[in-house]
Amino acid sequence: MAAASQFIPRASFPSLDFLPRSYFLGHHKAGLDKMKSRLSTIDLIIECRDYRVPISSQNPLFEDTLVGKDRLIVYTKRDLGSRGSVLDHAREKAIAQWLAPSSSSVLFSDIRELASVRKVLDFAREHMLRDSSLFGSNMMVVGMPNVGKSSLLNALRFKGVGKGKVAQTGGQPGVTRKLGTSVKILEHPHGEGGTYLIDTPGVFVPYVTDPETMLKLALCGCVKDSIVPSMILADYLLYHLNLQDSTLYSTYTVPTNDVETLLTNIAIKTGRLQRQGIPDLEAAAIWLIQRWRDGHLGKFVLDNTSQESLVNTDRSDAMKTSISHARSIAKEKKRVLGLANQK
Repeated sequence: MAAASQFIPRASFPSLDFLPRSYFLGHHKAGLDKMKSRLSTIDLIIECRDYRVPISSQNPLFEDTLVGKDRLIVYTKRDLGSRGSVLDHAREKAIAQWLAPSSSSVLFSDIRELASVRKVLDFAREHMLRDSSLFGSNMMVVGMPNVGKSSLLNALRFKGVGKGKVAQTGGQPGVTRKLGTSVKILEHPHGEGGTYLIDTPGVFVPYVTDPETMLKLALCGCVKDSIVPSMILADYLLYHLNLQDSTLYSTYTVPTNDVETLLTNIAIKTGRLQRQGIPDLEAAAIWLIQRWRDGHLGKFVLDNTSQESLVNTDRSDAMKTSISHARSIAKEKKRVLGLANQK
């Protein structure tokens, strides 16, 4: 306790400009184009964002591509970022107010809670009865990679019509690579149809302008684990653990800002050792990250969601810069390829 009370955590994390800034893959663009082509048949867009990164998991591409449709924003994985405290409820209220000008409805969801899933179903049912025909309505679920779209669809289907899982899920992004078929999640009380939901592939932004945003998204699993080195992610996680409560990892070591110290102790205590008993820091880093993703190392939000921060957040400008960077990178690749072909 004495060590924890005297410990001073890092006030900031260094800007790592060398980090990859893009995870916009071919099937992301293809999926986005397919969504746009189906838009005329869609009555409601359900956009999923990760509760732990409520700002960073917003993809402005959806604002541009899927414009003109009613939208419900569902913050998924609430169980991994909220402890149900007064501060958590205040944060949710602030986020809802921040989104109010966009006319989007907002829900915070934990698919393991029946009441939470019912709220989404109730919204879908109300929308169907208010705005759709006797044949029901068609809805589409969209979002960044690995934010819980398929898991939400499966939960809605199970609670809504009592049917089993239809969408494949996984701990890494890219499980869903094409638009799925329409899946019924609600029966129509006055007709033969119902509410149908289409699963879609996750779509990343073309270019991430802020290195720390890339770290947040990588830590939450929105990009493949091979994109950002696990040692860097573990260090970034340690930075956040210390800001929250340095006793969260007290099973392994006293409070520290040195990630190698933490990972060495984890490797020794969990048996992640190489030949001659040398601690496997890489394996320990992967284990540490997964423990946090599973909710076993504290439940907290990575984004700054203070009122001041939300007011000053304007992703539209960042999106323009993002697309501009992506186009520049594409042009440079074509130029280099052209020079190579001339040789």
